[in-house]
Amino acid sequence: MTSFVVQRNGRAATAGELAPLAFAGYAHFTAMQVRGGRVRGLDLHLQRLRSASMELFGRALPDDRVRALLRAALEAGPADVSLTATVSSPSGEFTAGGGTDGVLDVLVRTGPAASAPEGPLALAPVPYERVLPAVKHVGEVAKTYFLRRAVAQGYDDAAFVDRRGRLSEASIWNLAFWDGGAVVWPEAEMLGGVTMGIVRRRLDRLGVPQHVRELTLADLPSLEGGVVMNSWTPGVPIRGIGDTPLPPAPSFVDLLHRAYEAEPLTAP
Repeated sequence: MTSFVVQRNGRAATAGELAPLAFAGYAHFTAMQVRGGRVRGLDLHLQRLRSASMELFGRALPDDRVRALLRAALEAGPADVSLTATVSSPSGEFTAGGGTDGVLDVLVRTGPAASAPEGPLALAPVPYERVLPAVKHVGEVAKTYFLRRAVAQGYDDAAFVDRRGRLSEASIWNLAFWDGGAVVWPEAEMLGGVTMGIVRRRLDRLGVPQHVRELTLADLPSLEGGVVMNSWTPGVPIRGIGDTPLPPAPSFVDLLHRAYEAEPLTAP
């Protein structure tokens, strides 16, 4: 058993197969944390890959095929890993058509299990809107660029503000807030994260009120806490966005973690 793997369509990827992908930018992916060979929200990951493939390629692989490829990678490595599954087409990018054979390739990569920063985090507000925000696609140089600019300015990360002044998401995170009685999710064009989806459906089962509404920087003083979340964690507290502080909300963070941990782990 090897430590970690890089597999293309279920087999160890060769240098020749990886070389064209090193410079490719027309693909989409999902990222997950695997514990004991199992993952939370597997159905949401499969749905993400399926819908993104339809958007980018006009076709999608069957879920059973994707699950088999995930299993092949997990069986070749340790039980606790970070896993990324990337879908692309052999026709590549900068072509008018998506190929005539209908083939889609899946590159599965595993690596060390990841954990989130403790926080609380200070976020720099950045005017930015992602292209195809509902698709988790590759080649997004702006995310790293704005993250590094934020850190250079003394912040921990960046939060995106759209042309209407609405908060949407952070560099590699979704945003969530607490108004004292309900969880508030920003309303804007963004990537709906798998962890976000898990938390939302589990909060529903717990009977916790949730609202989706437009949030601007001017709305922050009315809120009683905020977090970022992604595949690493269901909640890292935010201490402020720009010049506006947010109060600590340990009970809110605990609620999100409890909701997330109520989601069962599933084997591919």
